[in-house]
Amino acid sequence: MFRFKLVSLSGKKFDSEVYEVSLPTKDGQIGVLSHHMPLISVVKHGAIMVRKNQKDGDSLREYFATNGGVIEVANNELKVLVDEADHADEINQAEAQAAFDRAQKMKAEAKDQVSIEKAQELMDRQTVRLAVANLKHRHRKL
Repeated sequence: MFRFKLVSLSGKKFDSEVYEVSLPTKDGQIGVLSHHMPLISVVKHGAIMVRKNQKDGDSLREYFATNGGVIEVANNELKVLVDEADHADEINQAEAQAAFDRAQKMKAEAKDQVSIEKAQELMDRQTVRLAVANLKHRHRKL
């Protein structure tokens, strides 16, 4: 077990002892377990999966959508600092799909590179949120 802290601009999103955390970095997906070697890296758009052991021996998984940030692993603790992080339970799939559709329309109607890039960033964010919402629903059905 090790301590995992996820902090966004809006405040603490998660702070607990966990068994495993899987997260997307610029160098690829990594898994962090107890006593991981010290590391500082950049988190990219993607899903963070947190696995906690329960008292009955089963493991519980929680998912977060993030748009990037930084991580630090040291002293049996993982700190993730991000601009935004949405817990799977906070994501309304219909709203995320509508936001994706709006961003897609913005991109199609964009007249300059800055507008195209902004629309693509919004599409990427909603794609991650939709993926995390789907992970939550798929995991509950198992």
